[in-house]
Amino acid sequence: MATEIALGELQSTAPLPMLGRLHEWVITVDHKRLGLMYIGGGLLFFVIAGLQALTMRLQLAVPDNHVVSPQVFNRLMTMHGTAMVFLVGMPILTGFFNYLVPLMIGARDLAFPRLNSFGFWLWFFGALLLYFSYIGGDGLYGAGSAPDVGWFAYAPLTERAFSRGNSTDYWILSILLTSVGSTATAINIIATTFSLRCRGMTLGKMPVLVWLAVVVAFMMLLALPPLSAAQVMLLLDRYLGAHFFDTQAGGSAILWQHFFWIFGHPEVYILVIPVFAFASEIIPVFSRKVIFGYQVMVAASCAIAFISMGVWAHHMFAVGLTPAGNAFFATSTMLVAVPTGIKIFNWIGTMWGGKLRFRVPMLFSLGFLFQFLVAGLTGIMLGVAPFDWQLTDTYFVVAHFHYVLVGAIVFMIFAAIYYWFPKATGRMLNERLGQWHFWLFLVGFHLTFDPLHFAGLHGMPRRIYTYQPGRGLEGINLIASIGALVQALAVLIFVVNVGYSLAGGEEAGPDPWDAWTLEWSTTSPPPEYNYAKEPEVHSRRPLWDLKHPEDPDWLYE
Repeated sequence: MATEIALGELQSTAPLPMLGRLHEWVITVDHKRLGLMYIGGGLLFFVIAGLQALTMRLQLAVPDNHVVSPQVFNRLMTMHGTAMVFLVGMPILTGFFNYLVPLMIGARDLAFPRLNSFGFWLWFFGALLLYFSYIGGDGLYGAGSAPDVGWFAYAPLTERAFSRGNSTDYWILSILLTSVGSTATAINIIATTFSLRCRGMTLGKMPVLVWLAVVVAFMMLLALPPLSAAQVMLLLDRYLGAHFFDTQAGGSAILWQHFFWIFGHPEVYILVIPVFAFASEIIPVFSRKVIFGYQVMVAASCAIAFISMGVWAHHMFAVGLTPAGNAFFATSTMLVAVPTGIKIFNWIGTMWGGKLRFRVPMLFSLGFLFQFLVAGLTGIMLGVAPFDWQLTDTYFVVAHFHYVLVGAIVFMIFAAIYYWFPKATGRMLNERLGQWHFWLFLVGFHLTFDPLHFAGLHGMPRRIYTYQPGRGLEGINLIASIGALVQALAVLIFVVNVGYSLAGGEEAGPDPWDAWTLEWSTTSPPPEYNYAKEPEVHSRRPLWDLKHPEDPDWLYE
C-alpha cells in the first residue's frame, strides 16, 4: 500500500511521469523494448565511433599534420575499432533479432525474458566500462586515458611490461562483459525459435531472417568462448604471474593471435549474416517476388557458418605458418566465397523480372549488393598468401574490411531501420530526407574507401599517425578525408530524419510496405503481448494468404 501511495504521489507532479516512463524501460523484460534499447545504444556508439574515425581522417588529410598527438591517435584507433565491432555491429544486429524473431514466428516474447534483460544490461554496462577508461585509465599526470593497444590487442604488447596502468584492463573487462551478454542473447534466440513457433510454422516455413538468426546464434556460442578465454588468460598474465603470452618467460605471442582470430574471423560473418537476413526480407518485398531459392539460401548460410570457423589464420599469413597451413587457410578462404556467391545470385534472381520499387530500404540494399561483391573480390585477393604478404598491414586491408563493415553491414543496417522503423514507432521516416541520406552516404563511402585501396598498393602502412610528403599519398588521403566529412553529413541528415519523423512523421499503419511476414499483421507499434490470439500459418507468406484468399501461397508449395 505504501508503495502504491508513493507511486501516486510521484505521478501527481509534472516531471515525474517522465521518470515513470524511464523506470518502465529500465525494468522491462519485453523483447521489443530491449531490442530497441540495443539498437538505440548501438546507434549512440555509432555516432561516437564515427566522430573518432572522422578525427583520424582529419589527422591524415595532409602530411605532417598535428590535429592530434600520436598517443591520442592510437587511442582513437583502438576505441573506434572496438566500438564498431562490439558496441555498434553486435548490439544493433542482435537488437533487430530481439525485436523481430518473436514477431515473425508468432510468439509473445523470447523464451527467457529475464535472461534477455540481463544480457542487455551486461552489454550496456560493459560498453560504458570501456568509455570509463577516459576517466579512470592511467595517463600522464594522473589524467584518464583510453586503451591504445588496437581493437585486436596483440600480445605481448598488452602485457604489463609494455602496457602499464589499467587502461588495457578496462578493454579486457569490457569485452568480457559484452561477450557474456551476447551469449545470453544467442541462447535465447535458439530456445525461442525451436520452442515457441506458432501453429503451422514448421522449420521449412520460417522466414529467412529467423533461419539466419539461429545460424548466427550458434556461431556466437562457438566463437565467443575463445575470445573470453583469451581475455582471462591475459588477465592472469597481467596480475597473477601467468606467462601464456609472455614471450620472455616462454609464452607465445602467436597463441594470442590464434585465440583472437578464432573469434575474429567468424565475427565478420556473425556481423554480415544478419545483414544477409535483412536483404532476404527487404529485396523480395520491393521486387514483389518471393525469395529465389529459399532452400538454397538457407543451406548457403549454414555452409558459410561452417566454413567460416576454419579460415581464421588467413589473418596470420605473415607470422610464418607452415606451407601446409598457408595452403589450408588459403583454400578455405576461397571456399567460403562459393556459398556467398550463391546468395548474391539468389538476390539478383529475386529482382530479375520483378516489379522493383526504389524506396529508401531498396536503395540501401542495392548499394549493399554492389559493395559486398567488391569486398568479396578483394577478400579473395587477400586470401592468396603471396599477395597477402605484400599488402598485409597496408591500407589495402583497411579498405577491404571497411567495404565489409561499412559498405555491406552499415548500409544494410540503414536499410533495415528504414524498413522496420514504421513497425516499431507507427510512423514513416521521411522519404526525401532518406534519399538525401542514401546518396550522400554512398558518395562519401566511395570517396573515402575506394582511394584507400590505392594507398595500400602505394605501400601506405596501417595504424600510422602521419606520413611524409612526396610519396604519392597526399591526394589519396585528402579525397578520403573529404569523403569522411560527406558521410558525417549523411549521418546528420539521418539523425534529423529520425527526430522529425518521431515528432510528426506520416502515420504508417500496420503494413505500409504491403509485406508478407507475420510482424506486419499486428499493429504499429505492436502491443506488449504481440498477438491477442496465436497466429496460424500455412505458407512462408502468411499475409499474402490473408490478403489473397482466392490465391493462397500454400497452393504452390
